[in-house]
This record gives sequence, structure tokens and C-alpha cells, in this order.
Amino acid sequence: MERARILILTASIGSGHTRAAEAIRAALAAHPRAHEMQVDVVDFMAREVSLIHYLMKRIYLTMLRFVPDLYDVFFRFAGKKAGGGIVRGAFAQVMVRTVGRIVRSYKPDLIVATHPFPEGAAALWRTRHGASYALAALLTDYALHAIWLVRGVDQYFVATETMAAEMAARGFDPHSVCATGIPIARADYSLSRREAQEQAGLDGDLPTVLLMGGGLGIGGMDRTLAALETLDQRLAILVVAGRNDVLEVHARRVAETSRHVIRVFAYTDEVPVLMRAADLLITKPGGLTLSEAFAAGLPLLLHDPIPGPETENAVYATRHGAAVWLHPGECMASAVEEILAHRIPEMRRAARICARENAAADVAEILADMLTRKRGHAYDTAKNP
Repeated sequence: MERARILILTASIGSGHTRAAEAIRAALAAHPRAHEMQVDVVDFMAREVSLIHYLMKRIYLTMLRFVPDLYDVFFRFAGKKAGGGIVRGAFAQVMVRTVGRIVRSYKPDLIVATHPFPEGAAALWRTRHGASYALAALLTDYALHAIWLVRGVDQYFVATETMAAEMAARGFDPHSVCATGIPIARADYSLSRREAQEQAGLDGDLPTVLLMGGGLGIGGMDRTLAALETLDQRLAILVVAGRNDVLEVHARRVAETSRHVIRVFAYTDEVPVLMRAADLLITKPGGLTLSEAFAAGLPLLLHDPIPGPETENAVYATRHGAAVWLHPGECMASAVEEILAHRIPEMRRAARICARENAAADVAEILADMLTRKRGHAYDTAKNP
């Protein structure tokens, strides 16, 4: 029998959507029925896929750097019921031709979208052209946003039961919404702190702080390093610069003269090891980063959320006791001292309660079942036209 084709459409706006897509692909590859599936991941915003989409991404990233309040206005408008429909419809109209080209190329039986732009465009293409693929959407934050809520999507995956209940209250079929958690890469989150410290190049004697700013290394990490230099207590500091070459060079220069022990990493696949080595993570509250920290039982100090989804993520982690949210004007150094001295055990427990490290495997199982049902329906239709 010909293998079923699963097409995962993501968008390289930050790294969370892509990391979720890759986590799903890996989980499908490990599934018992993996031999029955052909799985492809396509970055909807890549230059080789669409120059227009790529330019839109560059404009978006520039907007976040220079005028984040403008994005706040966009997010609030798009989050309203009417506004969400307008924004979603506008982007879908712009992007539907690209989806059509991708669909004709890959001929998928099932599309999984980890970003609302390809989700909306795939739904519009299916409606217009009567395509037969099933459609699933994976939300990568800890709060609902109206731009994701497309009628006709066959399966939604959300982070929490509260989000699933909210979608049911909005009229979505409860059977079409699964609170799986946000998929993260498979890793050994049982690795001991001592073993992780050794792998990170540390001896384990010092309290360890991990600094991250997503795949782009954004979020004022240079200012965070400067704040940590004012602490009396000596620390080990792990800096993940991502693809931010300027930050990497700066962090290495700071490390040369710092009284702290500083290890600097560029973009790395060893984040789970670094999280197990750390006592505290200082970061922006991206949905994937929070999910990985929860799985590692790692307390968080959150700062500078992008207005909109990251703000909602910060609210979620803080309310559940796994994070402290540092607001503008509050002292970074004092917050770090207080957390390290008094709050690590309780915050570790809270993070573990939030953890859903099996989310990717759960999503893969549901997707495999969707394919089975779809193929069974196709067989019945062919047998009894």
C-alpha cells in the first residue's frame, strides 16, 4: 500500500513553531506505524517557498525590534472575534496560492499547521477547491487567540484543558480539540544535575543560571549579563546566543573578564542538557521554551515578553508558580538573588506539575488515528460510490 503523506506546515517566525513541527516529525518517525507514513516539513515563510512570505517575516521581525507596541495593537485587534476573522482572512487570501502550489507538489493526505498563517490558507484552499486532505492545527502558546480559530479544521491540539474548555464554550466540537500540551523534542529529562553540569563543562559547585532568547537570541541578554555582574554571589552562567552572532561575540568578551564562570553557546540542540544543568532560566516567555523548562523542572525568571502571546504565556507560568515575571523597573539582580536563596525547590515542583513531555508522542498517535480513519473512509467511498 502506498504510504500516507503528512505535510507539516510551519513558519520560521522565531523558532518555536519550527521546533514544534520538528518534534512532531520525530514523534511520527518513532511511531509503530511510521513505515506507513511519509512526513515532510515545509517552512511557509522560507525565501525559497515564497519571496512575499519571506519579506513579510522580515518586516514582522523588524517591527518587533523597533515598535513592539504596534504589534500589541495588532494582537489586541486580531484577538477580538471580528478582528481575528478579518486578519485571518486577509492573510489567507494573500497566502492561499502558495498553499495550493505546495498541495499540488506534495499531495498530502493530512496537513498539520503549527502557525496560524498556513492553517488559514490551507483551510481556505480546501474550501475553494474541494481538496480531500485532513487538516490539523497545533497551537504553540498557553492562551487562545482568535486568529487560530478556523471553522472546518478537523483537529486542534492545545496546551491546556482550560484552552480546550474555552474552545468548547466558543462552539467548537469538544471531540475536535485535544489538550495534549505543546510538543517538544524528545530528551532525557531525568538526567541528573551533576551529569548535565559535566556535559555543560561545569564542576557543579556554583548556582547556575541559563540565559536564552529563543533561536534569534533576542530579549536584551546583554543587559541581563550586565545585571548579573552586579551580584555578590559568584555564579555559573550558561549563555545560549542562538543565531545572534553579535550577542555571541559580546558574551565571550564578557566571559574573559567576568568573576562568574560563563559558558557561551551558539545555536544548539543541547538545550535539554543545559536546562538540567541550570538552577534558574532567565528568558523571554516563548511557548516552546516554557514547555521545555517545565519538562526539565526548571524555574524561570521571565522578562520582556513580546506583547500578545508571550504576555499570556508569562501569565500562565507565573500563576502556576513555575516562574517570576520581572516587570519594567524591577531589579533583575535582586530577583535572581531572592529566587536562588529561597524559591528554587517550590518552583521546581510547580514546573514539573505543568510538564507535558509526552505531548509530541500523544499528537503523533492522534494524527496516525486520523490517517487510519481517513483511509477507511476513502476505501468505503470507493467500494460504495
